[in-house]
Amino acid sequence: MAIRLEKGQRINLEKTNGSKLTKFMVGCNWGALKTGRKQEIVVREGFLGIGRQTKLVDEEVDLDLDLSCAMVDEKGYLIDTLYSPLYNGNIYPNIFSKIINRLPKGSDWSQDRSMYHTPDDTEGDKGGDDGLDNEIVTVDLSKVNPDINQIFFFLDIFSPKGVDFLKIPYAAIRMCEYEGTQMNVTRVTNEFAKYDVAKEQQFAGKNALILGKLYRHNGDWKFAAIGDAYDHSDGRLPNSNLCLTIQKILNSYTK
Repeated sequence: MAIRLEKGQRINLEKTNGSKLTKFMVGCNWGALKTGRKQEIVVREGFLGIGRQTKLVDEEVDLDLDLSCAMVDEKGYLIDTLYSPLYNGNIYPNIFSKIINRLPKGSDWSQDRSMYHTPDDTEGDKGGDDGLDNEIVTVDLSKVNPDINQIFFFLDIFSPKGVDFLKIPYAAIRMCEYEGTQMNVTRVTNEFAKYDVAKEQQFAGKNALILGKLYRHNGDWKFAAIGDAYDHSDGRLPNSNLCLTIQKILNSYTK
């Protein structure tokens, strides 16, 4: 049974047999945005238009959430980040690098190759929950740069504009053991912690969430849930600005 993470909760990273957990994944799953309108879709074309069948379904639009990470040393200085390389076009030089000096560019891999981020999902699940994670970060703690003392996981709503967590049909972040490689998760074997995001009244009007952090303690890695949500709209991007989320982490949570 997975632990339902609550704000401030701390968990030990252990396998089901009690041994230390060094390889796991953090996955985020969410649904596309429902407009409240219906649209007609074709179920069967028929022959020469004869027998054509249609049905009305809920209209949905793309919903782009971004699962990202920030890694800091014991003094709270930023060492590395992990966020979508899709930001590396005009957004990085024109916005991100001006907010945080020497911010690393978006990448699928952390610099030490201990963490891998699957390609950016810019749509969300359409037609209902498919039970799969839309974005995944795989972690190998044995490869983490020894200078890194804390690893923060956070979630931002990139688009469409004006959407907050309360409007999302469903959204959840979970930590799991898995089979496969860092670049190819073939099967989830044990879900040991989960944080439900959507439909939480405290997230109304909020488009950025600092989920929690991995941190070193007496030679071991542990996890602490933070669960703080904010409005990080600044008018420069459609919705939340993940660079402001990183800045919030550095200013408020690294000490």
